[in-house]
Amino acid sequence: MDKKWWKESVVYQIYPRSFMDSNGDGIGDLQGIISKLDYLKTLGVDVVWLCPVYESPNDDNGYDISNYRGIMHEFGTMADWEELLAGLHERGMKLIMDLVVNHSSDEHAWFVESRKSKDNEYRDYYIWRPGKDGKEPNDWGSFFSGPAWKYDEQTGEYYLHLFSTKQPDLNWENPKVRQEVYDMMTWWLDKGIDGFRMDVINVISKVPGLPDSSDGSGCGEHYINGPRVHEFLQEMNREVLSKYDIMTVGETVDVTPEDAALFAGSDGNELNMVFQFELMGIDSGPTGKWEVTPWKLTKFKEIVSKWQTELQGKAWNSIYLNNHDQPRQLSRFGHDGEHHNVSAKMLGTLLHTLQGTPYIYQGEEIGMTNVRFKTIEEYKDIETLNMYKDYQKRGHDDSEIMESIYTKGRDNARTPMQWNGEVQAGFTTGTPWLAVNPNYKEINAENALKNPNSVFHYYKKLIELRKKHDVIVYGDYAIINESNEQIYAYTRTLGDVQLLVILNFYEQPAEFKLDEQIRFQNKELLIANYDVPVEEDFHQISLRPYEARVYKLQGVE
Repeated sequence: MDKKWWKESVVYQIYPRSFMDSNGDGIGDLQGIISKLDYLKTLGVDVVWLCPVYESPNDDNGYDISNYRGIMHEFGTMADWEELLAGLHERGMKLIMDLVVNHSSDEHAWFVESRKSKDNEYRDYYIWRPGKDGKEPNDWGSFFSGPAWKYDEQTGEYYLHLFSTKQPDLNWENPKVRQEVYDMMTWWLDKGIDGFRMDVINVISKVPGLPDSSDGSGCGEHYINGPRVHEFLQEMNREVLSKYDIMTVGETVDVTPEDAALFAGSDGNELNMVFQFELMGIDSGPTGKWEVTPWKLTKFKEIVSKWQTELQGKAWNSIYLNNHDQPRQLSRFGHDGEHHNVSAKMLGTLLHTLQGTPYIYQGEEIGMTNVRFKTIEEYKDIETLNMYKDYQKRGHDDSEIMESIYTKGRDNARTPMQWNGEVQAGFTTGTPWLAVNPNYKEINAENALKNPNSVFHYYKKLIELRKKHDVIVYGDYAIINESNEQIYAYTRTLGDVQLLVILNFYEQPAEFKLDEQIRFQNKELLIANYDVPVEEDFHQISLRPYEARVYKLQGVE
């Protein structure tokens, strides 16, 4: 059992623009976060992952960085950031920062220089190519719709941008670029941060020659898990990461468990863990995320179990059900109506009892939900707005496009944090940058803190249990009855201690039967989202809508 602090931690993700506004300009900021540190301490989290707060023109909400060593003026100053770091450390919490180095902003000084002339010393910091037959250099598509190339009149060439046109890709083939990145990372680590979450880190290596896609789709075969990606990350580890006791998690698109074991293998020469998206694609159709399709629990269990079992003993999992790029987990996998409270707790039980480091996204702990804005004008997310225009051009019905946005749009996660039932949910005294979800009067942190039966207090208990019971962190995973379409049940085993997790994923009641072969000396109910009758036959349990139970069995044979 290779014990590490980052395996035993619970991470809380903050999207600064939407967390808490301290000055009434409608935009969350660093002083706003500082004002809520005691709230995070009460919840019991160990690590805060802060989405980008660097200088940025904000084309993609801070993921387009114009100065890696400066703070965005809307969020505050470097002194505010230093106060935040000190405040977290004083409360026994750690801080990990977002590292966005596949691309920079087109307003970064490197790119401003790079586009001046073909022989500029910074030209090779980015990926420039002449056109081909009067068109783009190849058929690659942007993750944000349209081609991944933008023509620049100044030098008559195209630059590569796998994301927004204002996010040109850095050229990792250039050793100077890599050294600039490592110097910047060292600078932040020396300021005292505790690690990095690395944005789209597995697309930094592109196939030499930048060929067209083999099937004409323009998709990522030539830049996802590219030929030198492991070489680059091993170099980063040698030059920077290995010199500090930190936590690293890579955002990696389209990876398999085999890929993840290379990125986050127990030999520790690249990263600690990666985010994978297989589960996040469960309700996506053949054309991608916007083609919403029904999901089945058996498929959900199959994906989770695959990652649990195939990484066991090889690499560490990161566990999440939503984040700033995904819809709210309660609306997607639970029930955001009458069963709001119990289904939020059921999903939280899953998150905190799988093997891997759990990530809580802000507002999840109070059961925040998706939002349904009436018009496209109320949405702010670049991916959503690009898709809307694209789908309109292709002749899709407006109400059909809006339904996709209601289900999958990134702004579902970005509506302001709901602090109380006052105007603008207590997030700001001004006009919020993105409208508040209208359900804030019922769903808010003030109500949650007052109510001992709230989702918040249940999450707090889940976090406490993780700190008390090694089996929750380090136990081996095994699924029970994988073909059951309504109940997700599994065990986690460490020595003669076993955790038994039973989850009803739907509003219909269900019967759970425990194999009579399982023998143990005693049992303890660690947590449940309903009152559990003491006299109930443990081997045949009647589960209520979205019921969750976690038992600890000792003396297991």
